[in-house]
Amino acid sequence: MSDPATRTRSTIIPCLRYRDAPAAIDWLCKVFGFEKQLVVPNDDGSIAHAQLALGNGMIMLGSVPSTETEFGRLMKQPDEAGGETQSAYLIVGDADAVYARAKAAGAKIAIEIKDEDYGGRGFSFHDPEGHLWNVGTYDPW
Repeated sequence: MSDPATRTRSTIIPCLRYRDAPAAIDWLCKVFGFEKQLVVPNDDGSIAHAQLALGNGMIMLGSVPSTETEFGRLMKQPDEAGGETQSAYLIVGDADAVYARAKAAGAKIAIEIKDEDYGGRGFSFHDPEGHLWNVGTYDPW
């Protein structure tokens, strides 16, 4: 049996939960250019599971689970936790263009766009539901 990590594009995929996952999917596709790879809706219009791809990366997301479930009890939204405990970093070719799109789409800028001492140019922002994103041209690979 071969190691799954050698057969995949990315071995770490951030997973997020949104109260309005359909709106979040549209927003993320509009601002970043994610493409819907898979979206599995629930009967009530919420999202059971979604996979959004960008380049060779991906995020998975879904609607906030019920606190009645085992997994739901583990999850907190940023406003419930008093802020994020993790964030995703997105490598882009043009940080200024993404910054402009994010700002125009209502993102709350947390750290203004700037050149970093370690290389690259980037910024940080909160999406409409408070998740913290970091975007920049720095590529650690």
